[in-house]
Amino acid sequence: MQCFLLSHMKERIKNLDPLRGFLALCVVIYHIPQLSKSVSLPYFDGAAFLHKGPQAVSVFFCLSGFLIIGLLYDEKKKFGKINIRNFYIRRILRLYPVYYLVLGIGFFYYHVVLSLFGVEYELNYSLIQGLALNILFLPNVFIALHEPGAILQILWSIGIEEQFYLFIAPLASLVPLKKYQKYLLVFTLVYFVLFHLQSFSFLKEYYLLYFFMSSGGLLAILSKEGNCLHFKSFFLRLLVYSLFVLYFITDLFVFENDFIQHVVDVILFNMLILNLANEDKFQIGNATLTYLGKISYGIYMYHMIAANFILFIFLEIQGHLEMNNNLLIVLINVLTITITILMAHVSYKHYESYFLGLKFNFRELITERRQKLDLKGGEAQTRM
Repeated sequence: MQCFLLSHMKERIKNLDPLRGFLALCVVIYHIPQLSKSVSLPYFDGAAFLHKGPQAVSVFFCLSGFLIIGLLYDEKKKFGKINIRNFYIRRILRLYPVYYLVLGIGFFYYHVVLSLFGVEYELNYSLIQGLALNILFLPNVFIALHEPGAILQILWSIGIEEQFYLFIAPLASLVPLKKYQKYLLVFTLVYFVLFHLQSFSFLKEYYLLYFFMSSGGLLAILSKEGNCLHFKSFFLRLLVYSLFVLYFITDLFVFENDFIQHVVDVILFNMLILNLANEDKFQIGNATLTYLGKISYGIYMYHMIAANFILFIFLEIQGHLEMNNNLLIVLINVLTITITILMAHVSYKHYESYFLGLKFNFRELITERRQKLDLKGGEAQTRM
């Protein structure tokens, strides 16, 4: 998920956009058969790679922590402090426009559109309650309590990230720089254990997977401090990449025990990100995947809208034409993916770009002000 959220960084880290593109597609193809099954349309989910949507989101969480906590660390190291207000403004400009657009579309669809077409859909919550939980970035609580529908359910991961950074950014500002590693390590280990204890089952119930982001951040800081955690041997790096591919196309790394599963996930996902980011032998040059990575936030946010639209159409025409089930499955998948990418492209070019421009200008303005302050401070010390 932000990860697919930092796709407009001034200086991009090589190989991460293609990874985002791949992960976003994994989420889309994971949800299509689920939705098709829920409305009694033909579906196919018999391949292992069609079940990796949740894992793809977990990789996004690791990537988010690796990038964002790394940026907070760099800011603290360079300026001696973190401007929390500026950090939140940048987050707002990147996330909120699409988040609230999808939120509005989702509520309009389930509360208005379906009833207009005579489709019965049970709503076990009030509109005020639903809006309040989602506006306050508690969509994970909302879906755990009410299962409000696919368009709204995908917002949970954005809520998880915002909850995490609402408390991690102030802590990053308060904690001394030299203690970052220690605090993140302790938090990650303690929280990881608590998450898997029965007495803290509410952490699972509300999808509070914070340890993915904190572990990614810990790895970023260790790397920045000169701890060479990525493999120097290209053979070992290739092994990591191969294991990751096997993870997503087979069930070799599926474990019944959640604790073991998450241990494997945290280690493999973070090692992949670290080695890809420091890869000196090659750069993933696939232009399509790279661009899909740039618009991956939109792909994730809009794909449920596209899927519902396509499935609604096929439900309406199903009785008027005879079509082979296999052909129908292919059409549903191809059309959903195509419309999703088109929506994400249009959003990125004509909607998100405006706010990304504001974010970029805001960052440049803050940098310029800080440089002036540094210059004045240097001149004052010279006079002394």
